[in-house]
This record gives sequence, structure tokens and C-alpha cells, in this order.
Amino acid sequence: MLISLTLPRTNEYMTEAVIRKIYATEGELLAVGAKFLDFAVDLSARVPHDCPPIQHYRLAVRDRAWLRRLKVVAGDEVPMGATLALFSTAPDEPLDGKPARAVRVSLAGIIDSSDWWVGPGA
Repeated sequence: MLISLTLPRTNEYMTEAVIRKIYATEGELLAVGAKFLDFAVDLSARVPHDCPPIQHYRLAVRDRAWLRRLKVVAGDEVPMGATLALFSTAPDEPLDGKPARAVRVSLAGIIDSSDWWVGPGA
């Protein structure tokens, strides 16, 4: 069975996200709960703040599935509802059919400190 993953909405102001990191590769069997990718949502254009309101998320798959086709790479800006990946429940499922459903996922907000300024001598 083919199953697809689209960019999930994390809040009402979200229009797009930036893919930060992808943990899986095409052809890989992902277990239930496997981390799949991290993405960031920048709300600064929609919700003014005195600092950039950037939210970071980790997406994990909740289905045991084979990653068959990855449609994004790290750094891509992806619009809401865009297809991120195509999965199948068997490793050799033909990819020419229509996905039967969406892959089940869980989202977790994460604290990403990679952009934090640490200062001199740190």
C-alpha cells in the first residue's frame, strides 16, 4: 500500500516551513516512532514580535513503512500541504498508483540551539 506524507500544519499562521534535517534515506525501512525530519516555521512575517518567532519541530513516523521517494532536501522552503515523501508498506510496491492514505506521524516541538550566539571564549 502506498502512503504519503504532506507538510502538517502546526498553527493557524503557518504558510510554509524550512526543512532543517532529514534522518532517513530512500529505500530505508522506518520503524514505528522513527525520527524522520526536522523543520522550522518562521512566523515573523505574520505575527510581529521583538525577536524572530521561529518554531522548530521534529516529525516521527507512526507507521512501519519503507521510504520510497523523498521529495525534499535539507534547506528546501516547502509550502503548506506540499508532499514531502512517499512510503509503502512493502519494499517493492509499484509507485505509479495513488496513495491510499497519509502516513501517521507525531510532531514534537524541539529547542534548536544551533543558531544561538554563544559569545567570545565559549
